[in-house]
Amino acid sequence: MEPAYTAYLGYRVVARGEVAPSMAAAWSVPNAAGCRMLTMAPEVGEETLLRFVEDPDAGMVRPFTTLGWNATEFTVRDTDALAARLAGSPFTLLAPPANLKGFEHIRAMQVMGPAGECLYFTDVSRDPALAQARATVGQVFIVVAGGASMTAMREFHAGIFDNEISASVEVPVGVINRANALPAETRHALSLITLPGGCRIELDQYPAVAAPRPTRAGHLPPGMSIVSFRVDRLPDSGGDILCLTGAAGEWMELTKEAVLF
Repeated sequence: MEPAYTAYLGYRVVARGEVAPSMAAAWSVPNAAGCRMLTMAPEVGEETLLRFVEDPDAGMVRPFTTLGWNATEFTVRDTDALAARLAGSPFTLLAPPANLKGFEHIRAMQVMGPAGECLYFTDVSRDPALAQARATVGQVFIVVAGGASMTAMREFHAGIFDNEISASVEVPVGVINRANALPAETRHALSLITLPGGCRIELDQYPAVAAPRPTRAGHLPPGMSIVSFRVDRLPDSGGDILCLTGAAGEWMELTKEAVLF
């Protein structure tokens, strides 16, 4: 993971170590304790952090076929230039650069990383409401959860957080349709949750063929396991970190700390 993200995305290592027993306990995954962990950040000093946890027995997850977190979306300066840079790299192209239908000023592509993780790289430089890339590959500005019920996902987030949630719309999503062998015109409900700094959580309603992610007891879910959010306050949980499972089966870690190693 390290050479792929440093050489091709320009990310830098900010910490190396192991998952502490206290962190594994907070996640309720005792078998993660002692696993090697690598924390990386964008080339420029943005607050996004990526954490990679090594689990030799983790299975590969095919993107867009299981419920939970499914994609990490990064700001980029030039989607087409990055696509050329990734040719022959450990990143596999899932969908080439294209303007989003209905949002022609946004240009994105989708790739699969060396651990089977799905990444979106998006040029949103013409949309000042969204976070802007400060390097060739900038910060994570959208995380994508896929669930069986849009209603349940929206109700979960509305019941816990006070962030604005957009109305649900139905749109064709090519990567979901291709992954699940659905007709190209098949539409899926989509909703966005507004976060500070031009960031978003995207909620996608997945087709009925999508299944819960196979996860071994005591281990993190394979693939995109957990997303951490900084919050201005925590419910009375008796600690500094609160872990939740959302309506899509997505694992969430809430903390008042800015940096999580």
